[in-house]
Amino acid sequence: MAPSISSLTFDNRFTRELPADEVSQNFRRSVSGAIYSRVVPTPVRHPQCRAISVALANELGIELAQIFDPAFTQMLAGNLILEGMDPHATVYGGHQFGHWAGQLGDGRAINLGELVVPSGDLAMLQLKGAGATPFSRTADGLAVLRSSLREFVCSEAMHFLGVPTTRALSLVTTGESVVRDMFYDGNPKPELGAVVCRVAPSFLRFGHFELPAARQDIALLRQLVEFTIRHHFTDLLTPDEQLSGAELSTDTILAFYQRVVTSTAELINEWMRVGFVHGVMNTDNLSILGLTIDYGPYGWMEAYDESWTPNTTDFREYRYAFGNQPRIGLWNLAQLGNSLYPLVEDAKALQNILDSYITDYSVLEQTRFRAKLGLVSEQEGDAQLFKALTHCLEQAAYDYTLFFRLLADVQLSSATDDVALAIEKLAAAQYVRFAKPEWEAGVTQWLSDYAVRLEQEHILYGQTFEARKIAMKRVNPKYIFRNYMAQEATDALEKGDDSILNNIMRLIEHPYDEQPEFERYFALRPEWADDKPGCSSLSCSS
Repeated sequence: MAPSISSLTFDNRFTRELPADEVSQNFRRSVSGAIYSRVVPTPVRHPQCRAISVALANELGIELAQIFDPAFTQMLAGNLILEGMDPHATVYGGHQFGHWAGQLGDGRAINLGELVVPSGDLAMLQLKGAGATPFSRTADGLAVLRSSLREFVCSEAMHFLGVPTTRALSLVTTGESVVRDMFYDGNPKPELGAVVCRVAPSFLRFGHFELPAARQDIALLRQLVEFTIRHHFTDLLTPDEQLSGAELSTDTILAFYQRVVTSTAELINEWMRVGFVHGVMNTDNLSILGLTIDYGPYGWMEAYDESWTPNTTDFREYRYAFGNQPRIGLWNLAQLGNSLYPLVEDAKALQNILDSYITDYSVLEQTRFRAKLGLVSEQEGDAQLFKALTHCLEQAAYDYTLFFRLLADVQLSSATDDVALAIEKLAAAQYVRFAKPEWEAGVTQWLSDYAVRLEQEHILYGQTFEARKIAMKRVNPKYIFRNYMAQEATDALEKGDDSILNNIMRLIEHPYDEQPEFERYFALRPEWADDKPGCSSLSCSS
């Protein structure tokens, strides 16, 4: 007999070990003294599963027979609560665009429960767009297809790129309309509703720790920190802490902060490696586990521009632009450190850990540039070479992804003819319409300097063209999930055509491979997409 979804097992230690809101009714309110409120999803009329991440389903131990069980779609839409689930929404605070926003919380996300996976670990299943919670404020807790598709595909795309991320199991349309003002310009319209099932070991964010600290609820803060360390950072526990269950030491909490600082630096370095811009790096959108979380107005930088942001809400300050992400990571970590201070009362120790971010990120950045350029050694003058490269990329308006991938195929020497030929080959990566008039001289000089460096590495280390090409293609993806692709898939899906989405899902699972059948996606963003809504920049609206 084929297994049914009723065989899925849940072990809800989050709701079992952390304090719940005493109020059971689902209405907007301030919640204190608790980490979560129990709430069930709002049923929808005509759920239809439009996409499943089979790769993730396999990791979760969900079999194909269970995926095809009609009850599975009902569960993913929020219409069916399985035995063992414990639906809830969590409460947290956060700094939004640099300002303390007070209580926020899961306004349109409902955690179903923690699934026991084949490894024995737990995976939280969370529905986004499944209805209102006590933390929805003035919103309806729903989501639309365009934003849900973007989150579903991007979660999986980032995973296959090798970037730490939450995952997405499914995309379900609800058969109901949701009204949204896409650009906050006074033109709301009905759109097709949808629900995404997100998956992560935990959805805890910096903001979960900020809120009890801001409210001076130190007992609740300690309880949350200890829960987090005991279940997600167990290697930091001393033997006594493992055995006795005693209060964790200051040193262990400081080690926890150091781990979060380190993983955040590593995460943002990975974003920068692939050209990803989160778009809304509020403290409530940074994961305590160093995962990419909350795919809203994100985008992959196309024409190189460190001041580029995909978030139209950020067009005044560009706070969360590509080049600002490392700095904002540091700022957010400082807010987390402030929240942990009441538990350690050692400002100097916290500051020393925070300062390590600057040093660690600088090393990661230099290592990243060497890898992207296929360099095997560290040499004096590297920083200047990398800085000159970013200047050239911006002046010439090179597509960040295409440039490095095409550069890998260029057999370069310092000879003038070779440099000129390299520029010709790189033309396929250039948005000529955005290039500065003086771009060519700078690119010529940089390619000449790069060629000299490659010749030195060949002499000193035997680095060959073929070896460099292979190394570069391991870290420089050929395919990314561009915003115009998301819009094309959404437009088609709204008409009942899932072929574009299916092709994109096949594409993103092998972003470093050649995949000649998808060669049309290895190209500049088309001009028609420059100003088309949803194809370049987006608002926070969903």
